[in-house]
Amino acid sequence: MRVSIRKNIANPKLFKEQILSWAQQFREVVFLDSNSYPQQYSNFDCILAVDAFTSLKTDYYNAFEDLKQYQQNTKDWLFGYLSYDLKNGIENLHSNNFDGLNFSDLFFFQPKKVYILKGNELEIQYLMLCDDEVEEDFEEIIKVQTETFVTLSGVEVKQRISKELYVQKVNKMLEHIHVGDMYEANFCMEFYAEKAVINPLEKFKKLNEISQAPFSVFFKNYKHYLLSASPERYLKKEGDKIISQPIKGTSKRFADPIEDEKSKSVLVSDAKERAENIMITDLVRNDLSHTSQKGSVEVEELCGIYSFLQVHQMISTITSRLDPQYSAVDVLKTTFPMGSMTGAPKISVMEIIENLEETKRGLYSGAVGYFTPEGDFDFNVVIRSILYNQENKYVSFSVGSAITSLSIPEKEYEECLLKAKAMHEVLQ
Repeated sequence: MRVSIRKNIANPKLFKEQILSWAQQFREVVFLDSNSYPQQYSNFDCILAVDAFTSLKTDYYNAFEDLKQYQQNTKDWLFGYLSYDLKNGIENLHSNNFDGLNFSDLFFFQPKKVYILKGNELEIQYLMLCDDEVEEDFEEIIKVQTETFVTLSGVEVKQRISKELYVQKVNKMLEHIHVGDMYEANFCMEFYAEKAVINPLEKFKKLNEISQAPFSVFFKNYKHYLLSASPERYLKKEGDKIISQPIKGTSKRFADPIEDEKSKSVLVSDAKERAENIMITDLVRNDLSHTSQKGSVEVEELCGIYSFLQVHQMISTITSRLDPQYSAVDVLKTTFPMGSMTGAPKISVMEIIENLEETKRGLYSGAVGYFTPEGDFDFNVVIRSILYNQENKYVSFSVGSAITSLSIPEKEYEECLLKAKAMHEVLQ
């Protein structure tokens, strides 16, 4: 059981900074920030969960069954992540690529303390066992002086796949497409730094500032960190309504409004980008149909154009109504990993990209989010994100693009560099 208390916050922007600084003392932290991005399916401006009362940490074997049991038994707030490699427990797949980060495949925790901010209204939810700490904690938070960081020297970021090798690998994927093994694949490459000492909070603030993405995340589990400026929602459940919003299609932002508008128009009419988006929309429709009420899968918006600080994106919105015989976790299992990060047809694509990519994706192209006590959920797609293992001083970020029969390898490479720009800037 939780105690719920409401407070009025005079300066929400300052409060967000204070509460995130205050949270650093805890071993487990999830901070989700919508950055006031105008979106139809938004529930709050930010939410913070800290300090595990119970938790679930597991590898891919039986992971969704374990999560289902944990979620149904707890019937409380749960925060955590699904890593890309959970695919190995859903299908007969393997991941033998290099992994410098060593995150577990799945991790969720039931927080003792939850803060939900919407406009000026803050709701604080504490488990009964610590509800006597509410006022003391709140006083502490509003006294926090926001930090000015001493910038450590930048880290030396290396590229796992050279441009030449990237072009070779994309040409190999095009061969797979021409012989009919697949139609589209998301191919990713890693940028990394070894012996890297960074301040995760400083880097998150910087990344969040230059991106202001609607699905931003600061995640900490002891020595493992995710700093995410994700613009993409994977899946949301509201009652029996399921919402998926895949992104496929990217173009550059320009300071000059005329150039910027032109870049947007080019994206709108780009046949390759539209084809990519429509293929993935189809795949998502198929994925959702596994757990939906008959005839309830709908495309609410096809190829809508949305602008973020770094890029313009093409986003579609697909919804369905959940058939009562299926649970919340069933929806995640039957749609995971998300189509925008795999391709079509999903299983053969996952095999092909596993062979061509050089690193294990891990949490990159997985999902971070939460379950509510009522069994609703909301998850992002882990892209535009920096991952950090503080213990072995390894920093990593990956970027990818969709390869279709119309792809020009050099152009795909340029798209990857465009997506990598914000993370590069933050780390250097």
